[in-house]
Amino acid sequence: MATQVVTNDAVSGALDRAVERLLTLQDPAGYWKGELETNVTMEAEDLLLRQFLGIRSADLTEETARWIRSKQRADGTWATFYDGPPDLSTTVEAYVALKLAGDDPAAPHMEKAAAFVRGAGGVESSRVFTRLWLALFGLWSWDDLPTMPPEMIFLPPWFPLNIYDWACWARQTVVPLTIVSAFRPVRPIGITIDELRSGAPPARREPVWRVRGFFQRLDDVLRRYGRLAAHPPLRWLRHLAMRRAAEWIIARQEADGSWGGIQPPWVYSLMALHLLGYPLDHPVLRKGLEGLDGFTIREQTSDGVVRRLEACQSPVWDTALAVTALRDAGLPPDHPRVASAARWLVGEEVTVVGDWAVRRPGLPPGGWAFEFANDNYPDTDDTAEVILALRRVRLPAADQERLDAAVRRGITWVIGMQSKDGGWGAFDADNTRELVLRLPFCDFGAVIDPPSADVTAHIVEMLAAEGMADHPAAVAGVRWLLRHQEPDGSWFGRWGANHVYGTGAVVPALVAAGISPSAPPIRRAVRWLAEHQNDDGGWGEDMRSYREPELWVGRGTSTASQTAWALLALLAAGESGPVVDRGVGWLVQTQLPDGGWDEPQYTGTGFPGDFFINYHLYRLVFPISALGRYLRR
Repeated sequence: MATQVVTNDAVSGALDRAVERLLTLQDPAGYWKGELETNVTMEAEDLLLRQFLGIRSADLTEETARWIRSKQRADGTWATFYDGPPDLSTTVEAYVALKLAGDDPAAPHMEKAAAFVRGAGGVESSRVFTRLWLALFGLWSWDDLPTMPPEMIFLPPWFPLNIYDWACWARQTVVPLTIVSAFRPVRPIGITIDELRSGAPPARREPVWRVRGFFQRLDDVLRRYGRLAAHPPLRWLRHLAMRRAAEWIIARQEADGSWGGIQPPWVYSLMALHLLGYPLDHPVLRKGLEGLDGFTIREQTSDGVVRRLEACQSPVWDTALAVTALRDAGLPPDHPRVASAARWLVGEEVTVVGDWAVRRPGLPPGGWAFEFANDNYPDTDDTAEVILALRRVRLPAADQERLDAAVRRGITWVIGMQSKDGGWGAFDADNTRELVLRLPFCDFGAVIDPPSADVTAHIVEMLAAEGMADHPAAVAGVRWLLRHQEPDGSWFGRWGANHVYGTGAVVPALVAAGISPSAPPIRRAVRWLAEHQNDDGGWGEDMRSYREPELWVGRGTSTASQTAWALLALLAAGESGPVVDRGVGWLVQTQLPDGGWDEPQYTGTGFPGDFFINYHLYRLVFPISALGRYLRR
């Protein structure tokens, strides 16, 4: 049924309720942080990590297992996003964690899961990272896993496959994994997973003259080298490499105990240092383990307490978006809540040099990271959004001076992080060497950080807001965006789902940079959005659009965040009429009594096609901005 057009009074009422809801969620310190929801591999791997380290307790295990069971679907499987297709590797990891927790493999929920795994190709078809976890406990052979030697730490930044060819999240994961794979530890846990094996023969290798086939043979060479490195005369080199890698890891631990503020490098770094002989009460390991508690959520349910983990936390991002939303809603620039958030954001500025300086030596530090603590890896996307938010705030003179200075440093840093092609990646400049994608190890997730439309758009919009639309960096960014418009008029979304997110970011940026709303690129984008509006008036795009674009691009259940993204683009393009009114009407009519919106769907992207995020604050901040801009227009 089509959504009915609503009056401005109704829109204003909905906006007021949403603003009131958002203000209730602000922390007394000034920031906002919505839950960052992912999938049960976080909890499964946490149990396996604690088993590996010998610190798994019965109470913690049962609370975690209860959460994992609660996310299993009727067919016995687990998915990587809400209402998504069954995922083999996620189901394998959840099954093993539950078996470790004591669930009977003959129980119906376990039998269903095992049957799906066998039918989907068995554990043999699961991703490398899943089988690596199994190898730690003797459930998979290390000989059947790709090899990553710790000696790669010695490769200079100009040499192919050096650690700085990897994206920062992959780099921080790979370095500790080289140590783990060199030790090849096996710590039996008293269970088997024979019921998860299909018995299918290994896949045939690619011909040696193909790139992937070459790397498959190179993996054989590296495995033989690994056996030699355990003995003289190469043992000294292996020991030196592992010591250098350990120093690299320790130097990148954050103040909260994490590595990069994200789960994968965190757990593998703890394992690597533990294997190197660091005791659990060593300050680095103790801080790392204690830090996990800050990423843990416990919740009382009708079945008992459940325990889950956030893969990451997004307070800087959430706070910047919240400030922008409140200003869009009409709160004054010196409103106490807005000012409190601005002061907190200024205090989160990154002022130290991180890994980004390998590609940009001499660039002075600045900018903001995503998390509470991630000084080694600020990112251009957060920095752009923070600056856009801070420039809409007015503080007393002394505070305003600090704010302005931080913004200036951030702008300089972002401009310096532009890649050679004119676009921006999130964490590094010119992180585009695709050779690493061919490694047998890389069968999951994005492992490089090339420029993307959404990040580039946010930066172009920020520069335009600073009166720098004519700056060479902004001009090059606009050209990059125009070159990367899809034939259908949309833009790909790297960090959000997907073409609705990309288009929702790019159109406002291009208009802010001086592209006329009547220009062909904008008209094509507007037409694409109109064509993909759902019958109910909203917009949605399923995460399957990354893997099955012909079926899912621009298509999916309407969500509050995606509807808001589409509206922000249409409003920036000067659109009015039924398409916009119906979208606004959908937001008003689906608002909950508490002022928020229900959004179980995942609309945030970690790794396109592989890892997805439900940002719990997206369903509130983006609709506020859309409704506020609609009324202001």
